[in-house]
Amino acid sequence: MRIPLVDKTLTKLAELIQQGRFEELETDTLEIKPVSADGVAWAEQHKSINAFLNTRGGIVILGVKEEGKGAARKYVFTGWKPHAEPNVKEFSTRFTDRDGNPLNLSECFPAPEVRDFLDGKVAILLVDELASDRKFVFYKNEAYKRVLTGDQKLSPEEIERQEEFKEEAVHARELQPVLNATIDDLDVDKLNEYIQHLNRQGKVETIKPDLAAARPFLERKYFLKNDRISILGALVCGRHPVDLLGFRCQVHGYVDVPQEIARDKQDLSDNVLPLMEASLAYILRNIQVGVSIEQGGSARAQYPEELLRETVNNALAHRDYSIDRHVILAIKPGVHIEIRNPGSFRKQMRIEAPHLSIPLRRLLPEAKPRNPKLADVLRVYRKWEGRGIGMATLVNLCLENKIDLPYYRFKSEEVALYLCAGRLVDERMERLFQSFDAHIEERLQGNALTEPQKSVLAYILKSEWANADVCYTILLTHDNNHSTELRTLKQSGLIVEHERSSPEYPIYVADRVLAQLDSLPELRRLLGGGIDSLDPFDKKILGIVHRFESYSKSRSVSAKQASFSLWYDEGGSAHDIKAFDSFYRRVRTAFNRLEKADFLSKLPQVRNRYVLNRKFAGTRLV
Repeated sequence: MRIPLVDKTLTKLAELIQQGRFEELETDTLEIKPVSADGVAWAEQHKSINAFLNTRGGIVILGVKEEGKGAARKYVFTGWKPHAEPNVKEFSTRFTDRDGNPLNLSECFPAPEVRDFLDGKVAILLVDELASDRKFVFYKNEAYKRVLTGDQKLSPEEIERQEEFKEEAVHARELQPVLNATIDDLDVDKLNEYIQHLNRQGKVETIKPDLAAARPFLERKYFLKNDRISILGALVCGRHPVDLLGFRCQVHGYVDVPQEIARDKQDLSDNVLPLMEASLAYILRNIQVGVSIEQGGSARAQYPEELLRETVNNALAHRDYSIDRHVILAIKPGVHIEIRNPGSFRKQMRIEAPHLSIPLRRLLPEAKPRNPKLADVLRVYRKWEGRGIGMATLVNLCLENKIDLPYYRFKSEEVALYLCAGRLVDERMERLFQSFDAHIEERLQGNALTEPQKSVLAYILKSEWANADVCYTILLTHDNNHSTELRTLKQSGLIVEHERSSPEYPIYVADRVLAQLDSLPELRRLLGGGIDSLDPFDKKILGIVHRFESYSKSRSVSAKQASFSLWYDEGGSAHDIKAFDSFYRRVRTAFNRLEKADFLSKLPQVRNRYVLNRKFAGTRLV
């Protein structure tokens, strides 16, 4: 099977080798190594393989090495060596469980592929992620995880938490029996379809002529237990899933628009795999599609399709199957997609401190599934393309500006995930950063924010606002591609650790200057008590003027500039030009009123720029 990432990487490697250049190509799921020459080098390979098994799986390209340092660093083609084949075959038997018992993990290692490359060959080794209820595996009494491009030892705390999870998984809800259902309620054709996918990387199981012949396999896969089929069995290959499972195999979709006649409502029901496909098709049919200027005006969906696919898949893979409710897909075009899932998050994943001065409602980006055996089945159907999109990947798509901040709300026996349309660094954030540009550059020792720094800072600011609005957001951690930005922003003081932060899980909030939403106390000090009788809208305008005067390089603001800041602060749309024009006239009138009342002064040397008038502080009446 051709893997696009491998093809793309090999093409880029060939180009870099021929040019004698280096670019970082390794990731948390890709390793590029020469064929090891001795036991010590192979031991390092074993650590990386162990980390892939314990994290998200990965790909190893054998036959290329890095050479040199600094500007002289480059890739060198060394080639695949056939004598290394036994070493590669040993990978599946090199690891143990926590107690040191040897394991055979051959199902995680499809046959390596040897490809022509330049004037020789390279080997491609695929390493599948272990099922969650089988982690962690150990190499020489240590377990490793993949972090960025390196391998780190798992801490005793992480190992203990995983052991607790494995205890919970023994009683997984998808393994509970379906009342009044027997083996005859399964469909052998649907079962054989699953087996065909299972055999995709090499024959693992024979096709079953009938259910009687399939019994040992059904029991081994937990589809059948004590002559009663499990929820898992009914989900994967039940003959009439709705009769067996009720709402647990149903998805209710609707489009939330004001015009009742335009609403698209649909109830979907099926086995879990076709249900996933039908649910994705429903979303794609109902989201807005724009036109990209790239590729000659090609259509571009409002959300990345891979995000929608894997989020829908996760909703059905990780829902609580003990609750007889359906999954709900609520689409608000141009705003968000709400995915409501029966169940809740484990307490260990929730960081909650709602009553502090800076409320916290964060979720640890943990990828352990609620239904590990079902997740293991589903992985068979997409073994290497579109692997599960954990919370960390959801965060990365947000930081890449492909969506706005995702957040969760907890409802009665439900968790609602909101995938928000737009961009993380949107007009509101750009205007905010502009109004604080002098303050920001002072903290960064004369430098402006880079685009990645903008994304991380916007994520932290928006998370703080969302947490105050009783929404849960995913915690940014250093175990991802934004660790450099977190470190730089922390050193500059543009983000600080929350009082509930811990060494294991640092929790960041924005510099309090940037995060201030209420400038009334400072305005009262500067302008006197007369400000209290002003209209709330006028107070907001004075707050914007104060912000630009105190923290921007311009040290003043125009009515048009203030209009943009207020418009986006209050959720105005960038596309509603008519409404903005009306709003701008209102702001313009307010500026004239405040200038006449001596709260604002127009700068004489600069056209249409305003500052606060502090001349009459304490004596001003309105």
